[in-house]
Amino acid sequence: MPWKDRYTISNERSIQDAGIRWPEGKRCAVSITVDLSLASGGEGIRAAELSTPVARFAIEEGLDNLLGVLRRHGLRATFATPAVMVKVYGPKLKEILAEGHEIAAEALRHEDVSTLSREEEKARLDRTTAILAEAIGRPPAGWFMLSRQMDSFAGGTTSPNTIDLLIEAGYRYYGNGQADDVPHWWVADFASRRALLTMPYYYHFDDQYFCMFPTKGTGLENPDMLLRNWRTEFKAQYERGRHFHMTLHPQHMGWLHRLKMLDDFCGWMTGHAGLWNATAEACIAHWEATYPAEAHLDLEPSIWKDYPGSLS
Repeated sequence: MPWKDRYTISNERSIQDAGIRWPEGKRCAVSITVDLSLASGGEGIRAAELSTPVARFAIEEGLDNLLGVLRRHGLRATFATPAVMVKVYGPKLKEILAEGHEIAAEALRHEDVSTLSREEEKARLDRTTAILAEAIGRPPAGWFMLSRQMDSFAGGTTSPNTIDLLIEAGYRYYGNGQADDVPHWWVADFASRRALLTMPYYYHFDDQYFCMFPTKGTGLENPDMLLRNWRTEFKAQYERGRHFHMTLHPQHMGWLHRLKMLDDFCGWMTGHAGLWNATAEACIAHWEATYPAEAHLDLEPSIWKDYPGSLS
């Protein structure tokens, strides 16, 4: 897919600050995604990637460390989970659910689906749904396709069929859209208004871009830059009454020195009055009830134009 589709997936006009309403008169919404994928490239999670020291840390210690911080601050999160990780985590997924968190899907192996045929993508989607439904007791409500470390696009990869397939499969939302900073509609077909609600995501608030020991450039991590981004974005969204979101990975944020940073930030953030922290599913349920598509899906033609020779 051309790059523009990752940033302009909706022709919907955004809801202005004054029109946003959160439950019980809350001032600002906060959502957290924990990515349980260990994939580094488009092939998705491979057996070799599950046996590395980084993977063992994420599975055996990093996840528990993140859960401890969330528990300490009373925060709920959505755990984006590739189906193959069900065998890795096993009963841990039900423990996560028992603490009030959400388990969402992240493809079969968190693989790149952009070049798959519609039939093959549907088969993988159906298999993913079945595996996760068996593990958690019901089909997941949301589907994520977060970026992998070696992806060319920070928004992850989808195909022209992905959203339609999710709608047909009964999914309630797509987990990481970049067209707005609040929940919004990913419009699969402009004429028929066929659309799926989408949670906001932006890579400036995703820990992997600052804490994965980059193999290029200086090779140094930059968690202080991530903290600055979190604090600045939260302050801005809180003042506007909109929505703050961050993405965490056990293999990145689970280390103790970074965990201290996360702990301090969560303590500072939750000290603000009027926060509504919800799983992605709960946030989508509120948005669907408050801004139903038949009344609030305000569409206008796309401003994009393609020109000969354009990379778009």
